[in-house]
This record gives sequence, C-alpha cells and structure tokens, in this order.
Amino acid sequence: MEVRKKIPCSIIRGGTSRGIYFLEKDIPEAGPERDGFLLRVMGSPHQRQIDGLGGGASVTSKAAIVGPSLREDADVDYTFAQVSVDKPLVSYKGNCGNISSGVGPFAIEQGLVKITEPITEVRIYNTNTNKVIIAEVQVENGQVQYQGETKIAGVCGTAAPIRLKFMNPSGTISKRLLPTGKAVDVLDIPGFGAMEVSIVDAANPLVFVRAADVGMKGSELPFEIDQDKEKLELLEKIRGIAAVHLGLIEDYKSSSWKSPGIPKMTMVAEPADYTDSDGNAVEKSEVDLLGRMMSMQKAHPTYAMTGAMCTAAAAAVPGSIVAQIIGKKAKCGSVRIGHPGGVLEAGADYTEGEAEPVIGYTYGIRTANLIMEGNFIDKFTSKKT
Repeated sequence: MEVRKKIPCSIIRGGTSRGIYFLEKDIPEAGPERDGFLLRVMGSPHQRQIDGLGGGASVTSKAAIVGPSLREDADVDYTFAQVSVDKPLVSYKGNCGNISSGVGPFAIEQGLVKITEPITEVRIYNTNTNKVIIAEVQVENGQVQYQGETKIAGVCGTAAPIRLKFMNPSGTISKRLLPTGKAVDVLDIPGFGAMEVSIVDAANPLVFVRAADVGMKGSELPFEIDQDKEKLELLEKIRGIAAVHLGLIEDYKSSSWKSPGIPKMTMVAEPADYTDSDGNAVEKSEVDLLGRMMSMQKAHPTYAMTGAMCTAAAAAVPGSIVAQIIGKKAKCGSVRIGHPGGVLEAGADYTEGEAEPVIGYTYGIRTANLIMEGNFIDKFTSKKT
C-alpha cells in the first residue's frame, strides 16, 4: 500500500553548498527510517539524483535537521546529514560550514529564535561535532535580509554577510587539536611508500598533504582531478590510512563506506598564479596558499568552510605542513586560501599552549539564500495492519 506524506522543508543555499532544511519534529527519528527518508528526498543512489531534490554532486546532496535546544548555551540544535549521491548511504560524521551558514536564517524564518535588529545572533549546537556555532544574521523589519553587497568565491552575485564563529572548535573526534599529538605524521601508504601528513581537528578533521608529494601542482581544477582515476585512488588511500590512524575505521579499504566524509583530504601548495573554474585569473599575491579538497571521493568544487577554518587553525601549529607553506604569515591568524572557485579567507583566534595552540574560535564570512519553502511529497510502501 502506497503512503504519501507532505513534509515541510526549505531549500537554502548556504555558502557554496545547497541543502534541504527540515524541522526535526517533521521527519523520522534518527536511525534507518530517517536515512531511508533522506535518500528518498535526494533521489539517491543515482548519479543525477533525477528522482529527488539532490543535484548530482556532494555539495548539493546535503540536509540540515534543526530544532529547539535544551542547552543553556544554544538556541537550536542542528544535525548535518551528508547524503551520498551514488550509494545508499547517509553520513553524520563531521559538519558542513556552508550548510551551517543557512541554519541561522532558517531558525529565524521558523520562529525558533527571538529577533533583534539589525543583527540577530543565533547560537547553534551542532550535534555531529558537539560544538557551538554563533551565526550573526542581518535582520530588517522582522525579516532575514538575504540581499547585500558581500561576494564569496564560488557564488554568483552578492548577498548579505553571515558571520560564523565556531567556538572552541578543536577536538571534534578527539579532545585535541592534534589528535595524534604530532604536527606531522608519517604514514605508510600501500603501493606508494612513506607520506608526510598533518592531521588537524578543528571544526572538522582534515588530513593535509603537500600537493607536490602526490604529484600535483595545487592549482588543478576539479575536473582535472576527477578524471585521473589513479590520483583519486591514491588520495582516498591516504585518507583511509589516516582514518585508521585516527581510530575511525579498522581497514582503510572501507573508508568510502564507513567514514566517507572525515577526515577530509586536503592538498596544499605555495602561492602561485592560476585560473579559477570561472576563468578568472587569481594572482599569487592574493593568496597565502593554494588548497584543493576532496568531498565524498570527488574533488570539492570550491573549498569547505569548515575546511578553511581548520586550515586557519593548522596555520597556527608550528611545524605543520600548512605552517611550513605559509611561513611567517601563519602568525597573523587569518589565512587566504586559493581554491578552484577563487579566494576564501578564514581565521583563528588562538593562544600558545604547552603542547599545541589553544583555539578560542575560528571564523569566516558566508552568505545564504532562501530558495524555496514548501513540502516534500514522501511516498513509501507500508504494510497493511
């Protein structure tokens, strides 16, 4: 027997991603039923997600689940879900900074927070990482303001700025900024050999490698990376070995299924002139380093916001691969990252610690756009009782 339900939702562009935003009370509880629901929402598994709301790419196959918080330090709870495009898989490991930027506007639109003008501060507890995010959202005449003059790389036009602060971001999978206690680890990569990496955990855990060490320049565009099958296999192997090193999985060969989203594979290189995905020239004087990230085993079309914040935190770690590349600029707290979509700036407020820097918060500017409000028509088969 076919059952149909109308599920209220909003489609919001957050940063350089697009997601489906739900109130937690409107969807199934956490577990297999919720996973099945989110797969139906996106139309997964299918390369084009033609039968759902996904866009055939990891950055458009995301969901935010939001509800009132019982915590004293938060207004709303937010769970991020990464829905695989081509696998029947929903991952809740890690957070998405871009989707996080849409949570504040969504919470205001849904009446979950008290409005103050001209800036409404929304305190967001992210259940994936057990961290609090503060979003500063522009409001006028009781409404979220989406139009503005802020331009972010990877998005057409301009919009109102949303300032994000990830409070005490270190230790989303452990209790430390450096989960292994080292600024640089040497991993033994089967079929390749020794590989120096920096594993840093702030906002999300990232594994950094020098682009040159994996045969890259650091200025490649996503399609160039995605069409190199051997490169993709090597990068996923490194990421999988790092996941084993972190205790996330037992066998690196299972990384794409058991821990597909974290740690996030990131290749960095010294500043250089390059052309971005829109054909715009980016001069080396505009950036502090080049960065290329992977997302669900494919090249990220731009650069994850949590990745940028973690990169800024990594720059504060003496001897890390990021700090080695940036050099003296690493002490300024703010990092300009040259990525396929252009330039992204993020920063870290930190103090020196005995074993590692103490990161008070990381920060960055995003924009968001409310695209649609309506109902997802959920259809499923139910046995007669």
